[in-house]
Amino acid sequence: MNGSTRPGPAASAAVPSRAARLIAAGCAAAGLWGPTLEAAPFRPTDDRAVIERLPTRPTDPVQRELAELRRIHAAAPGEPGPAVDLARRYFSLALESGDMRYTGYAQAALAAWRRPPGPVPVDVLVVKAQLAQYRHDFIDALKLFDAAIALDPKNVRAHAWRAAVNMVIARYDAVRADCTRVRELGEALLATGCEAYLDATLGKAGAAYDALAAQLKAEQGARPTLKLWTLTVLAEIARRKGDMAAAEAHYKAALQLENSDQYLLAAYAELLTHQRRWPDIVALLRRWERSDVLLLQLARAERAVGTPEANAHAALLRSRFADAALRGDSINAQDEAWFRLEFEQDPKGALALALQNWAIQKEPRDAEIVLEAALAARDPSAAKPVMDWLARTGLEDPRLAELAAAMKKTTR
Repeated sequence: MNGSTRPGPAASAAVPSRAARLIAAGCAAAGLWGPTLEAAPFRPTDDRAVIERLPTRPTDPVQRELAELRRIHAAAPGEPGPAVDLARRYFSLALESGDMRYTGYAQAALAAWRRPPGPVPVDVLVVKAQLAQYRHDFIDALKLFDAAIALDPKNVRAHAWRAAVNMVIARYDAVRADCTRVRELGEALLATGCEAYLDATLGKAGAAYDALAAQLKAEQGARPTLKLWTLTVLAEIARRKGDMAAAEAHYKAALQLENSDQYLLAAYAELLTHQRRWPDIVALLRRWERSDVLLLQLARAERAVGTPEANAHAALLRSRFADAALRGDSINAQDEAWFRLEFEQDPKGALALALQNWAIQKEPRDAEIVLEAALAARDPSAAKPVMDWLARTGLEDPRLAELAAAMKKTTR
């Protein structure tokens, strides 16, 4: 269901796919380690090269923590425990700060298992799978998760992440199986959220919402991070039902628990965008220039209210997408499609990018940009894969229903 800052190509940032964020983030919420962001790291040819100096302070507790984790890892470079601990901390910092360089550091921490002579530990397999899924190498990710689960059938993290990947690529029966397994392993609230997100995609949003709300009420003692995740899922499902007031209430409750979660900010901003509440979006996102998806939403809102920053932010996005094209990086194809459509007035280019993205992942926002671009390009036949998917799933979503109705009118 694609979490952020990015001053330049060496520090790009993005929000994970919606399904991955909503299902697999529950691992972090359940104390089982959380979601990650990933990008291929820049590798200088000269070891003495200084790419950028990150702002740090000797008294910064995070830097002290990292220094200690690096010290432990350096003392036992072949041991999986210290390497995974360091990689996990880097992943969490990527999510918190939006700086994807941290994911490169995480990859470096696991360098000993790049071409291992023997079996790869389960936790290393899970990290490698997460990195693969962010690169949109979903098949490789599934193979790695399968390998992890074969070694440890009770690994909740691997089951939840595998459910997330299968959700993204629309293998819904496989998602159901992993949700059930998570429940069998004792994570009732996480499992209910997993099942609710799936059911809401398959035309059962009302029942899914009620089941998850009831489970949250039954687990009032759940840790705050798990409550945050559950509230975010409830907000998403409420929005799909068309209950915008309930969705906003859930988003605001979640923001009271954590106001710097990139996915949460992106999802709430999307709700505000559909309501054209541009000043509220500017206030919500004004400090999130590093995240492409958040900057795109911010620039859109700034343009609507006429603030001078809109052009500068649009230019920044333009340069980032150009840099990504030079690197052959298509991870942000969906965001670039929106940018092409709304800022470059290039519906055909937007449609090509949207279809490229749809071939890889199939979630509601992926469907929305295909329909928007196809309508703008006056090419309804291009949207047939999305229209077929909507008919097959029975997905409930007011905006998608509106776009689908418009599409049907153009084909008469």
